Amino acid sequence: MLELLDVAVAAAREAGAAVRGFYKDRYTVTEKGQDNPLTDADLASNRILEVRLRDRYPAFGWLSEESVDDPVRLDREWAWIVDPLDGTKEFTLGIPEFVVSIGLCQGGEARLGVLYNPIKDELFAGAIGLGATFNGVSCRVSSHATLLGSRVVCSRTEMKKGMFDQWAGQLTPVPVGSVAYKFGLVAAGQAEATFTPQPRNEWDICGGVAVVTAAGGRCTDGSGQTYQFNRRDPLHHGVCATNGLVHEAIQTLMRG
Repeated sequence: MLELLDVAVAAAREAGAAVRGFYKDRYTVTEKGQDNPLTDADLASNRILEVRLRDRYPAFGWLSEESVDDPVRLDREWAWIVDPLDGTKEFTLGIPEFVVSIGLCQGGEARLGVLYNPIKDELFAGAIGLGATFNGVSCRVSSHATLLGSRVVCSRTEMKKGMFDQWAGQLTPVPVGSVAYKFGLVAAGQAEATFTPQPRNEWDICGGVAVVTAAGGRCTDGSGQTYQFNRRDPLHHGVCATNGLVHEAIQTLMRG
């Protein structure tokens, strides 16, 4: 696992360097769907990750937002689940809140994760049984145990729509871009939770689930179920990642 973590960290940094080269420079943007941009930076990062991870471990499955899905992955015990640039919208807007996200699952369980923000040079990494680090220093989720005063990193769009207004005075919402980046901030103790009832794909969350869990936190889907990854349908319904201490309280809010 240490070797796998080292390889993933090196791959994330190399892919991040490619992304950084396009940041605030000229690049091509296309639309994969409504409010879902694709850039040259996404594709360059994906090519690097395929070489550094997919080609190096051919026995592992592979699921990437920017690769054609190969159903062979469903029969593999281990699978890389990656988003070469999570937070492409923020990238195109010049907001440095996006990451290269790498997850590795075994038997459907998220075992390892690396999240790298190449603009802020922030690297969150972790593996089950090995703990988590932020920029190479051991980190843990926060010890804040009550809903009151909990910092919740959330979607700017959801915040603008007033989703968090109903909990004014209970939570402290902090708008942040990338889904995976939010997980990293929870793992490093910079927020108590992130949650949304909206569906998210495996490449958005697998690496983050591994890092938060390795840091002592807890992650479930919107209904409180433990995540199982490398499924035929990569879409999961809802996200709840916390320091563990406020998890049930956040789940109660989501159900309400």
